[in-house]
Amino acid sequence: MNVPIGEETVPNEVFTLKDVSVYYGKNLAVEKVNLPVYENQITALIGPSGCGKSTILRSLNRMNDLIPGAKVTGEVLYHGQDVYGADVDPVQVRKVIGMVFQKPNPFPKSIYDNIAFGPQTLGMKGNMDDIVEQALRGSALWDEVKDRLKDNAFGMSGGQQQRLCIARAIAVSPDVILMDEPCSALDPVSTFKIEDLMNELKKDYTIVIVTHNMQQAARVADRTAFFTVVSDDEAGSRVGTLVEHDATEKIFSSPANEKTLDYVTGRFG
Repeated sequence: MNVPIGEETVPNEVFTLKDVSVYYGKNLAVEKVNLPVYENQITALIGPSGCGKSTILRSLNRMNDLIPGAKVTGEVLYHGQDVYGADVDPVQVRKVIGMVFQKPNPFPKSIYDNIAFGPQTLGMKGNMDDIVEQALRGSALWDEVKDRLKDNAFGMSGGQQQRLCIARAIAVSPDVILMDEPCSALDPVSTFKIEDLMNELKKDYTIVIVTHNMQQAARVADRTAFFTVVSDDEAGSRVGTLVEHDATEKIFSSPANEKTLDYVTGRFG
């Protein structure tokens, strides 16, 4: 629910990152990120390779926990609760904060079983046929696959497989969908379908996307955060840092920081 202030409305913060740093072993990967993520918006994380945008994305649902030696400091607040709190179950975190990866990764199962797997594993109540249908409708796939639900998912096109992975994510009724370069392995037609789908999904979900495609960020994102890399040649270190974040239109037309302007105009990166 948005809070009215005069003629404007301020959307609720779903995530509030406070001085978030991520280490891999002793190596600092990304340092002191402060970033809000707002409800029912698409937030894009952009920047050159190695700047920490995927690392920050994975910190939002504790996927970094799965990497040996990874450590997150600072606070990742989700609706005001630190997702790294001692009493927080990371499995529950990943239920409400779903993830779609760069390369489509359907299970070696039928289309139907790909969708049903998460709800069945979590013991969700309700008619499974209805859950599967609603997830496929939500990912704009139902009309394409409703007559072949028992077919192996590997028989789908790449774009269909990625929309299947989105359907799999929304089948467990998440609050947030994280997308790590979801279109980088897809052709332009499939990319357009995913972007169109994202704009539909944000009516019901909050979306955070990592993308190397600045045109994509400009097309789909409500807000954009620009990261860059600070290199120390003597120490041999490269640390990601957040330069600025703002409404996407402002980031691409009149950013506050010259580094952002250089990146979005193609002068570096």
